[in-house]
Amino acid sequence: MLNHAQTVDEFCQSHRISRATFYNLLKVGRGPAVMKVGSRTLVSDEAATAWRRRMEATSVAHEAA
Repeated sequence: MLNHAQTVDEFCQSHRISRATFYNLLKVGRGPAVMKVGSRTLVSDEAATAWRRRMEATSVAHEAA
């Protein structure tokens, strides 16, 4: 099975967030896991899925409170 990864720009575009929001989320420990490949920062499909699940769980928890 071939795993895929997105650049930061591709991740931001697909999740409709700005680069600033992406890096702010990373800064506060709420961003997706990233990997460095040479000078590129990438987000694997698995990391993007895990991040979406965490964000959804956080939203549900806040709505229930």
